[in-house]
Amino acid sequence: MRSRNPVFSREGSFTRDDQYAGFGTQTATQPAGQAYGSPYAGSPYGGQQPPLTDDQLAAMYGAPSAGPARTGRMTMDDVVARTAMTLLTLVAFGALAWFTMPVDNFGPAIGAALIAMVIGLVVSFKRSVNPGLILAYAALEGFFLGAISMALETFLPGIAIQAVLGTSAVFAATLIAYKSGRIRVTPRYTRIGLTIAMGFVLLMLVNMVAMMFGADFGLRSGPLGIVVGLIGIALGAFFLTLDYAEIEEGIRRGAPEKEAWRAAFGLTLSLVWIYLEMLRLIAILRGDD
Repeated sequence: MRSRNPVFSREGSFTRDDQYAGFGTQTATQPAGQAYGSPYAGSPYGGQQPPLTDDQLAAMYGAPSAGPARTGRMTMDDVVARTAMTLLTLVAFGALAWFTMPVDNFGPAIGAALIAMVIGLVVSFKRSVNPGLILAYAALEGFFLGAISMALETFLPGIAIQAVLGTSAVFAATLIAYKSGRIRVTPRYTRIGLTIAMGFVLLMLVNMVAMMFGADFGLRSGPLGIVVGLIGIALGAFFLTLDYAEIEEGIRRGAPEKEAWRAAFGLTLSLVWIYLEMLRLIAILRGDD
């Protein structure tokens, strides 16, 4: 079944060819016993070669079979390593913005966010995986997050670390719930979640346009803002569960190793979503104190 997650649903993503690991079928013109360079080809039992020595037999049957890393397939270690690289890039550029950006000048941060959004769309809908674009997205998004976090920290000390801890807690909780089977990514679960997500994004866009014309529906303040913030965080957790399911499916199907970068990008997108929603929710809660 093709994924509904736009990050993982590109044609060719998390798939492999029928001949992927070199286990192609025997051709019609190839005599029996000659497939794979058999040493017994041509004998009444497949070949006329002399019997193999004990050392040759040991080499053939005693060696370990090729693992995923040796056949170019994606492993969980690959996903963890690429995700760590992506998140470290995000954090490094976030720290750069934190220590260099003035609080009263958001121009560079807004520009970085817009470019990151464009790159994110390109990566999401691009068929092939480009690690450079993914790291560029992480750098620009990290710069934006660092700037906005520092600005909020000026008025609400400690909000950044609270948002980081909250995001980490959501990540850990969803991973535990998914691995324990408490959350099952079924087609019905996916349809309902994506429907809610599309409605949420549409509502936020309408609210943003209304604010540009001086109107405000109160979606980012007061009790209604708290409810919206909680829904936003829940949707981020939903996206994480889709990421977990797609990564597991990709590994099971023998996806190419480079697809680990796509998995890292999907996880980073979900974590950025949760962090921003966490910042907004904490700001509302602390602003009402």
